[in-house]
Amino acid sequence: MGLLPLAAAVSLGWTIAIAIVVLLVGMGISYGLSVLWGRSAYRTAKAQAEQILNEAREESEKTIKAARLEAKEQALKLKEEMEREALATRAELKEAERRLAKREDNLERKLDALNAQERALQNQEKALQERDKKLAAKARELDEVIAQQREQLLRITGMGIDEAREMLLARIEQEVEHEAASIVERAIENARETAEEKSREIILTAIQRYAAEHTSDHTVSAVDIPSDDMKGRVIGREGRNIRAFEKATGVDVIVDDTPGVVVVSAFDPVRREVARLALERLIQDGRIHPARIEEIVEQTRKDVEKQIAEMGRKASIEANVGGLNRKQTDLLGRLGFRTSYGQNVLRHSIEVAYLCQVIADELGLDGAIARRCGLLHDIGKAVDHEVEGGHPQIGADICKRFNERPEVINAIAGHHGDVPAMSPYTVIVTAADAISASRPGGRRESLERYIKRLEGLEEIASRFPGVKQAYAIQAGREIRVIVDANRVDDKMAVKTARDIAKQIEEEMTYPGEVKVTLLREVRAVEYAR
Repeated sequence: MGLLPLAAAVSLGWTIAIAIVVLLVGMGISYGLSVLWGRSAYRTAKAQAEQILNEAREESEKTIKAARLEAKEQALKLKEEMEREALATRAELKEAERRLAKREDNLERKLDALNAQERALQNQEKALQERDKKLAAKARELDEVIAQQREQLLRITGMGIDEAREMLLARIEQEVEHEAASIVERAIENARETAEEKSREIILTAIQRYAAEHTSDHTVSAVDIPSDDMKGRVIGREGRNIRAFEKATGVDVIVDDTPGVVVVSAFDPVRREVARLALERLIQDGRIHPARIEEIVEQTRKDVEKQIAEMGRKASIEANVGGLNRKQTDLLGRLGFRTSYGQNVLRHSIEVAYLCQVIADELGLDGAIARRCGLLHDIGKAVDHEVEGGHPQIGADICKRFNERPEVINAIAGHHGDVPAMSPYTVIVTAADAISASRPGGRRESLERYIKRLEGLEEIASRFPGVKQAYAIQAGREIRVIVDANRVDDKMAVKTARDIAKQIEEEMTYPGEVKVTLLREVRAVEYAR
């Protein structure tokens, strides 16, 4: 049993020894193999390195060759570009040289021309100097001749130098005044032509935008009487009732044979209206005696005064004019009973106020001031039966007491040209007043007055020498005058027409304006037999 472990131990030892020997042998073989493999790898690596170096040398040689070729190509391109630039520069230099040569030729030609002009100017200067010498000599001769002529003229006329100078200056002054008058006339004519169209447009616009009714002009009022018995009661015993009535009202009562009518006559329209209303109330009441007459007349006068105040207030509201004094509105109300050529003065004043605003607005002025001027322009007609003077001045004095604006006062006083116009509103009121008076339907007159006016126009025109015939046409707004061509020439025709117009202005009263047209012609009549 002990041998087996020993043998085992010996066997294990041999095994280990053998293993060690084998390991050592293996290691030696491995080393040898590694040495052999290292030498082989070295040779292989060396061969590869040599191959790589050869390839690198070849590649570098190729690169160097390519770089050299590229450098040569770049050098050739640069050389070509430089040659082209050099050629272009040489061409530009040749062109500049050519231009300089051409400019030099031009300068030489200009210099030659300047030299020629200078020579010509020198020749002209010499000629002018010679001419100046001749002119100076002639001027001296002329002065001597003028002096001789002056002495001779003074000797002949017996005038002194101062007198001759004054005469000459007076003649020159007359000529200058004539030329100045001609220039002014031309300027006025040009201004009239340019302004005529604009003014016509403004006037037509104002007329088209307003139209008012008209009434007939009258100074009497008729009162219907139901019976002759009532007419007798109006007259009263021995005329006491009618005398009391006329005394209380201040009017004339006309009782004639006309059946059923009693006529009340008065120039004061307010008194006439009071009398008419009072007489109608007395007839309706039936109790007609002096005491009752005074009572009815007083009551009627108060009613009419209230009506007047209301009419004035409504007129100021309709015309859009505020701030009027109570006295002014009462005076405006009185205009409601006043007529002028058939036109109610209050309606005319309202119409003028409206037209003034239209014209002022067109001209860029204050429409409120224009309305005020237009409404108050005829306020003096309310009391012109009681106060001396024309209604423009009366109205201006009234409004001056109520502290109206200076433009308003001047427009009232100057709308008929009695005083100079101090503001454009005066001219506007004048134009609006003329438009309202002369527009179609604005005013009318009785047939008798109309016929008398036509006859008056024809009679005035027929007075003048050389007038053969005269015809009033266009409802008396124009008169055609035919003159003898053998007695009246063209210049005389113009003077005759102006004289006829002035004569009509002085002798006649008419609404609007009257156009005078004078015709001058030569008629030759022969008969063929």
